[in-house]
Amino acid sequence: MTEETPGFDEQQPDVPSGATSEDAEPKAASPSAEEGAAPAGDTGQDVALVAQLDQARTALSERTADLQRLQAEFQNYRRRVERDRIAVKEIAIANLLTELLPVLDDIGRAREHGELVGGFKSVAESLESTVAKMGLQQFGKEGEPFDPTIHEALMHSYAPDVTETTCVAILQPGYRIGERTIRPARVAVAEPQPGAQTVKADESAEADDKESGGPDEG
Repeated sequence: MTEETPGFDEQQPDVPSGATSEDAEPKAASPSAEEGAAPAGDTGQDVALVAQLDQARTALSERTADLQRLQAEFQNYRRRVERDRIAVKEIAIANLLTELLPVLDDIGRAREHGELVGGFKSVAESLESTVAKMGLQQFGKEGEPFDPTIHEALMHSYAPDVTETTCVAILQPGYRIGERTIRPARVAVAEPQPGAQTVKADESAEADDKESGGPDEG
């Protein structure tokens, strides 16, 4: 008969007295450290995003200001080009019409002498109509006051019936385009005779005395 070898009981880990098996199980690592570190990382990312957003806004503001400045410069350039274009056009028209003034003078003299007849009359009237459409205006009339800015005095005399320097004859009419004079009116002027104003003043004083009953008697 063989001796029964006493069976080896499964070795159990030594459990301290008063402790249960549940206490003996290893506990899971506490995530409190990771959870505590996560908010710090999120805050750093938020700060970086805010900084990038501020940079983007600053860049956008600068680009917008640049665009507005370019638009203003372009508008000024367009206005300057348009103004120069109009000025060049006016100068070209003025130069052309200036060359036609002698022809217009000949037409005026022919009309004064009754020679503007037939086909010549039709051509002359057509030319005058064309230059009028281009803005040419004639000026200068007898009896108007002399203005050195638009009149050129070629003859001078005295007259008893004028009270100021007056254009008494138009030797050549003047021409303008808008407000621009391309040729002054060439005129003969007359001034009041020396002493005429004194005589008139004396006559006016005598008339006043008669109306008031004569000079006061002492």
